Amino acid sequence: MKDKDFTVLIEQGEDGMYVGIVSDIDGCHTQGKTIPEVLERTKEAIEVCMESGDKEIVPLEFVGVQKIRVVV
Repeated sequence: MKDKDFTVLIEQGEDGMYVGIVSDIDGCHTQGKTIPEVLERTKEAIEVCMESGDKEIVPLEFVGVQKIRVVV
């Protein structure tokens, strides 16, 4: 086994729940009432996603986050 670092995007929904999204793994996300809770649940979700996958997951290099406003 080998340690891997994943970048996790954490957002807060209108209901106050935090959502952890792992962009390196399709469909890998979870939620929690607090940031520590969502981080722990995200670790568990990553482990489950990696165990069920049939290909090796290689995390991407984190570059940055930028908000972009679009008028619709």
